[in-house]
Amino acid sequence: MKVAPPGPRSVALAARLAAVECPAFEARRGARAKASGASQAPITYVRAEGSNVLDADGNRYVDLVAGFGALPLGHRAPEVERALATQAGKLSLALGDVYASDTKVALCEALAGMFPEPGARVLLGLSGADAVTAALKTAVLATGRPGILAFQGGYHGLSYAPLAACGYSASFRAPFEAQLGDHVSFAPYPATAAELVGSLDEVRRLLREGGVGAVLVEPLLGRGGCVVPPPGFLRGLRAACDASGALLVVDEIWTGLGRTGAWLASDAVPDVLCIGKGLGNGLPISACIGRERVMQAWGSHGGGAIHTATHFGSPLACAAALATLGGIKRRRLLARAERLGSRWRRELAEASRGRGVTDVRGLGLMVGIALEGGAGRALQVARALLAAGYIVLTGGTAGDVLTLTPALIIDEPLLGAFTGALAQALGAPKGG
Repeated sequence: MKVAPPGPRSVALAARLAAVECPAFEARRGARAKASGASQAPITYVRAEGSNVLDADGNRYVDLVAGFGALPLGHRAPEVERALATQAGKLSLALGDVYASDTKVALCEALAGMFPEPGARVLLGLSGADAVTAALKTAVLATGRPGILAFQGGYHGLSYAPLAACGYSASFRAPFEAQLGDHVSFAPYPATAAELVGSLDEVRRLLREGGVGAVLVEPLLGRGGCVVPPPGFLRGLRAACDASGALLVVDEIWTGLGRTGAWLASDAVPDVLCIGKGLGNGLPISACIGRERVMQAWGSHGGGAIHTATHFGSPLACAAALATLGGIKRRRLLARAERLGSRWRRELAEASRGRGVTDVRGLGLMVGIALEGGAGRALQVARALLAAGYIVLTGGTAGDVLTLTPALIIDEPLLGAFTGALAQALGAPKGG
C-alpha cells in the first residue's frame, strides 16, 4: 500500500464520476458512512491481473470479490484473452437470432450439455437478470400461470421481472411496486434443519392456492449472506413443483460454474436453470437453459413470442464463455474450489473465534462471515481490510456478512494471509 485508500487520484476520479453518474451510488455511500462511522469513499481500479488489483494511486490489493464472483479464472485470464483476440480478428457481431455466429452454435451446444438431462434448450442473455427474465417468461408460456413463488433473502437482479421476485430487500422494490404487480409470494428460506419443515410447508400451502407457474430459488443464498440450506431443500421443492404443476427455476448465476465446488450447486433437476456472472469471465453473457418439453412452449406460439436483443449471443462474449468453460475444466478448478474452500472456512472460523463472528459458512469458494454488531460493524471491518490491501464486500439481508468470492485460481498463500488480516481487523478476542 503506497497511500491510505482512497488516495488523491482515486478521490479526484471519484469526484469526476459523482458529478455525472446517477446519484444513487453516492447516496448509498453516504448512508453507509453514517451507519458505520467509517468513510466509504471509493478507490478506482486501473489495472488488474489474476487476483491482484491496482488502483489509481498505485496501491495493490488482493481481490477477494472477483467482480461479484464473475471472474472464476481471475483478471486477464490468458485463455480468455487469447480467445477474444482470435475472435476479434474474425467477427465481433453477428445478427443475433436471425443469423448466428459459429461461436454461438458451439456455446449453446456446450451449455445444453451442462444441463443434468439430455435435450435441453438454451436462451442467451447479457446478465443474470436477463436469464431470470427469460426463465420467468418460459414459466408462464409453459404453464399458463403468471404467479411466482420466491424466497425471503433471495436476489435475482433488479430489472423488472427479477425485481418483483427480489426477497433480499423490500427497499429495492418499494418505489416501483405499482409497476410490478402483485403476482409474487415469498416463502422463508431455511438455514437450518429445524426451519426446513416450515419452509416447505409454506411452499406447499402457497402452491395449493393456485396460479403459481414458477418457484424461483437459489441453491444457496448469495447476496443474501451465503446461507446454505439444509439437505433436502431443493429435492423438497422439486417434489412440490411436480405435485402442483409449477416449474422449478433454479438461479445458479452466482453458485454455478465451479463457485461452490461443482458445475452446479443444485442436487435436484430444475425445469429451468439460470447461469451467468462467471460465464464470460468479465464479458457480459448469461444463459437460461430449460428442459426440452418446457422450452417447446416458445415454439408453440409460431414465432410470435421471442426473447432476444441485439447483443445476445455476441461472438466475442460466446468466445470468452467457451474459453472460460474450457479453462475451468482444464485447470480442474471444481475440485480445487471444494478443497481450498473447505480448508479456508475452517481456518477462518478458527482465526475469528471469540472476535464477534457468529458464523463462517458457504460452499467451495463462496464464503460468508457473519458478524455481531450489524451492518455498521461489517462496513467498518470491510474498510479496515481495504486499508490492509484486501477487497471484500458486505452482504446478508441485515448487511452483517462479509461475502468472499475470490477467483477459483487464487494462490493459496493469499487466502492464508487474508485469514491473519481478518483476525487483526476484527480486533482482539473477547477476554484476550
